[in-house]
Amino acid sequence: MYNVVVFDGSKIPSGVVVSPRTNQKSLKFIFGDRSASAIASTIGSPNSAQRLVCSTCSRVTCGRPTRRAVGTGTACEGSATAVWPDLSESATLVTPTLSVMSGRYCTSRRLMEPRYPFSGGCDSGRATGETGGVPELPEVEALAHHLREHAVGRTVARVDVASLSVLKTASPPWTALHGREVTGAGRFGKYLDLDCGGLHLVTHLARAGWLRWSDTLSATPPKPGKGPLALRVHLGKPGDGPGFDLTEAGTKKGLAVWIVEDPHEIPQIASLGPDALTISRADFGSLLAGRSERLKTALTSQQLLAGVGNAYSDEIMHTARLSPYATAGKLDDEALDRLHDAMISVLTDAVARSVGQDAARLKGEKRSGLRVHARTGLPCPVCGDTVREVSFADKAFQYCPTCQTGGKPLADRRLSRLLK
Repeated sequence: MYNVVVFDGSKIPSGVVVSPRTNQKSLKFIFGDRSASAIASTIGSPNSAQRLVCSTCSRVTCGRPTRRAVGTGTACEGSATAVWPDLSESATLVTPTLSVMSGRYCTSRRLMEPRYPFSGGCDSGRATGETGGVPELPEVEALAHHLREHAVGRTVARVDVASLSVLKTASPPWTALHGREVTGAGRFGKYLDLDCGGLHLVTHLARAGWLRWSDTLSATPPKPGKGPLALRVHLGKPGDGPGFDLTEAGTKKGLAVWIVEDPHEIPQIASLGPDALTISRADFGSLLAGRSERLKTALTSQQLLAGVGNAYSDEIMHTARLSPYATAGKLDDEALDRLHDAMISVLTDAVARSVGQDAARLKGEKRSGLRVHARTGLPCPVCGDTVREVSFADKAFQYCPTCQTGGKPLADRRLSRLLK
């Protein structure tokens, strides 16, 4: 678990001290100013190795383990996570170009509601809920497009595995990819597929995973268990040729890689529902007919509909002017028309924005197009009402009461407990 501090660009003295509880390992900083740099330092044990990880590009900048200023880095798209192993320590954030705190500390994987609305655009509006950075259909499609443009036609020279836990298959081994030509790249829902001459490297990026392309990769094999790097694929002579890294930031690991002859051998892919970007209106109506779950649950169920996650489901329901708590199987034809049109338009627009972007900028591009997700406390861009949130144990969703629920706030158990 981690505490979260939000910075919005006001002026207060530099040096914000945060004392995490003893069961917390990391502190997440979210900046309103994309150019902000930060120094995360520990107060306590001089042997506390610490790192600052940019949540957008997963770049890790580490300092020598000293008593002060052991992790330094720049949040290139607005947020960073500092991680340290000593559970009893406190942490100090020093921001040379930005030193402002607003909002509350939170002991869960989301932010509490801010004390006052944020200003300054999308990044500063990420006051609550998940960040906009979890890869969903548009981002995975953009990564597949990038690989089709840059990897197809190249030969896999070497695969370096830095974290054996990401490999979910033992046979064929990863060495079976060596010497194979990359013949295609695609996706299955949120799963990325690299076709290497009939042998497939399939990746699920989970919450904090990412693909980082490089025109030149280091020839030195990575040390296992060091940093966020999980797997490296050389598509040319190591040290001279291009390739990509699969990385995962944070302490909660979910990145998964399979090497198979047929992607449908993977149970998670075999159980996927129809693709959200290509399903027809008729099939979509049949899919939801008789469903008793809430609309939010139905849209994010990968077995029902592949590709839509927490962020884009919020955007789709907002565009369609439908409540997240609406019963999926009770929508009339007019509501289904709006929902299908919204889903296709939101995902198509997101793919159009993402395709062609540098992979390191994709998460920032995703955030720039969001209207309600991760914007709790900000005005709705359609009606001006305040975007609200409903929070659960490990995630949250955002909505506009005026646009989606007839002006009525939805029940939030967290808020309800505070009001008792």
